[in-house]
Amino acid sequence: MNTIEVSWFSALCDDDYEQLGVVRPDLLSSWKHCSSLVRAVHDVGFDNVLLPSGYDLGIDTLSFASSIAPQITHMRLLTAIRCGEVWVPQLARQLATLNQVLNGALTINIISSEMPGETLDGPARYRRTTETMQALRTLLNGQRLDMEGEFLQLHVDAPRICKEMASSPPFYFGGLSDEARDTAAKDADVYLMWPDTEEHIISVMDDMKKRAASYGRTLRFGYRVHVVVRPTEDEARTAAAHLIAAVDEETGNAIRSRSLDSTSTGVRRQAELRESATNDGFVEPLLWTGIGRARSGCGAALVGTPEQIAKKILRYRDLGIEAFIFSGYPHETEARRFAETVLPLLPHGLLSFSV
Repeated sequence: MNTIEVSWFSALCDDDYEQLGVVRPDLLSSWKHCSSLVRAVHDVGFDNVLLPSGYDLGIDTLSFASSIAPQITHMRLLTAIRCGEVWVPQLARQLATLNQVLNGALTINIISSEMPGETLDGPARYRRTTETMQALRTLLNGQRLDMEGEFLQLHVDAPRICKEMASSPPFYFGGLSDEARDTAAKDADVYLMWPDTEEHIISVMDDMKKRAASYGRTLRFGYRVHVVVRPTEDEARTAAAHLIAAVDEETGNAIRSRSLDSTSTGVRRQAELRESATNDGFVEPLLWTGIGRARSGCGAALVGTPEQIAKKILRYRDLGIEAFIFSGYPHETEARRFAETVLPLLPHGLLSFSV
């Protein structure tokens, strides 16, 4: 049975609730709260944890990652970086140092959004992302960089720490627009998808395989989705309903608009899913879109029993998805529940995504 990578989400961007839209001070992003969450995910047996990045929301990702890394002994860190935020040679130096602390267990989530106060259209953003990924990989592989690009003009040797590590961590990257897909096909290692119907997932994967092949490459596939798992299906649906019970239209719109990517192609697709769902919010068995009423980005959840959710995950695995990033509310509570009830049903372990 093929092994999968099972990851959890760390709410560095003020995205932890007992009920969506109801702010609890003890669940706001902070070193105390988020480090407790990551240590819990580590201790209960997940393979990786996503450390997201946002400018206005929450706490700084790289600072947090460097602080928690010495406590990580048997899990990877999927550290998000925003293209354009840090000078690339310095970013390479930071990431190589972090990877050394983690004994080579770093993975990198590439984010391609506008910087705060910046206006840059999609095609230009993805051209910058392509240059950033290529420059970063060159330096992380310990090689000299000579680039005269549209956004980066660099002629530098790799820092010594990069030469010592001499291996770029894998790049996880997602996006549905044509420009995003082409960027992923050229330079990503793991193409991340948000929740969608199986039919649409298959279509996207087929397209991405063809695009990657045109560049002489192959991609691995990942899937980011929320979960609501309970002993019975009725209990799971009741818990899902409770999660959004306090969200009215105004509150939901305010939450969704906070993100810098709130108008992206991927976010629009999540809205389309909600609109196509049945009255109870489901677009196919177990896949519930109600959670997207109060979230930008990943806007659907798997709702069901441990056995139902494990079966659905294995179905995704059979479609060709190897890496999963789950989340639930509150994040630490749901991570522990998922680890106790679903994780034992999955063939998972630390995957080596070679680049």
